[in-house]
Amino acid sequence: MANRKHVLVLHLTLFLSLLLHAACKSTIEPCSNSDSCNALLGYTLYTDLKVSEVASLFQIDPIALLTANAIDISYPDVEHHILPSRLFLKIPITCSCVDGIRKSVSTHYKTRPSDTLASIADAVYGGLVSSDQLREANSIDDPSILDVGQNLVVPLPCTCFNGSDNSLPAIYLSYVVRPVDTLPAIAARYFTTLTDLMNVNAMGSTAVNDGDILAVPIPACASNFPKSASDFGLLVPNGSYAITAGHCVQCSCGPRNLNLYCMPASLAVSCSSMQCRGSNLMLGNVTVQQTGGGCNVTSCNYNGIVNGSIVTTLSPSLQPRCPGQCYTHIPNALYNSLYNESFCCISKILNRSFLWLVGFHSG
Repeated sequence: MANRKHVLVLHLTLFLSLLLHAACKSTIEPCSNSDSCNALLGYTLYTDLKVSEVASLFQIDPIALLTANAIDISYPDVEHHILPSRLFLKIPITCSCVDGIRKSVSTHYKTRPSDTLASIADAVYGGLVSSDQLREANSIDDPSILDVGQNLVVPLPCTCFNGSDNSLPAIYLSYVVRPVDTLPAIAARYFTTLTDLMNVNAMGSTAVNDGDILAVPIPACASNFPKSASDFGLLVPNGSYAITAGHCVQCSCGPRNLNLYCMPASLAVSCSSMQCRGSNLMLGNVTVQQTGGGCNVTSCNYNGIVNGSIVTTLSPSLQPRCPGQCYTHIPNALYNSLYNESFCCISKILNRSFLWLVGFHSG
């Protein structure tokens, strides 16, 4: 009798587990063309990993991983620094149209001893994919049999929604709901509204379950580069930056406004001239001149890379007042914000982010 009760409990536990897993929802975006977009995955480290190991897990550029998370790339040997377990990261991916829906299929995983489809899905990839999706994507008949070293396609959730949210530039983050999460808290965390989050995910109520995957719009800074530029359409999520122009230019977004600010990158690479024609200003520099009618502000801005050459433009404007010492290298676009002072210390913010991640403390 005791054995029968034990078996019944095991069966009931398995049933409830399967029911809960089946109840998990994911926002799916239908598509009908071959275009793609940049998207983000919300990922929590399942163990301590080097920057390069996380990048390898998703087959992405380590520099793209660092910039998406506002980590300073100028530190020596930064790709080999260890990130702590349970750290939440934004993983930049390319979101494609596959079999009529948006998803990323560029990630592959090589199986190791003791791996199961469930452990790969739930632990290694943090619930961003299910064991059933892995089985289907790889045509696996018997999920209990995995060969060591087997190469698996890992289909990952993503959305594009035309790169906009309420007609404003946005990049979408696929976020796995945790037991402690509520929809209002998620909306507040990513600077959106509860109504917007519900509309994006076609939700009739605010109820969310552990393991649900939501599409979260992240406000972004849009570029206005000409179509001839190889980085045409560059979109940078708020609170991060991107490296473009062959690792020569760094373009930042936020945290307090949505104006793109570009400057020379800190990587030691060979680059074309970044000086604005007809001036002695370099990319990212400004000059200010007090006049009776206000302050003349002239900035040297980035306008894309065309045929291998960095294009810069000189942009003059008249501002009500001149910026203080803090703004000597802040362009006109950033000066217009009430919170421009945050950009004066952007390098300090990046430094502190990095030092915290690797276990140091900044003064």
